[in-house]
Amino acid sequence: MSKGHRGAGIRSEAHHGRGTCPRCGKTNVKTLYEKEIDGKQVKICKVCNATLKNVAQKEARAAKAAAPAAETTPAETTEEAQA
Repeated sequence: MSKGHRGAGIRSEAHHGRGTCPRCGKTNVKTLYEKEIDGKQVKICKVCNATLKNVAQKEARAAKAAAPAAETTPAETTEEAQA
């Protein structure tokens, strides 16, 4: 497993990758995950990165669940019931 966000991988970063997370405001945390927020490429902390991924997964699941319901229209169900 890659360890790019630990030890030797972050020594080249300013302050060894530590700073203030622009999303949650925590100070002196590792800000190593690049994400696009409000059209800007920013570096956020691990917790915010996981939160954004979880939100994206929930939205994808909701969209997937809504897609089959949108495919079946009321007109199609009445035609099937009459046949």
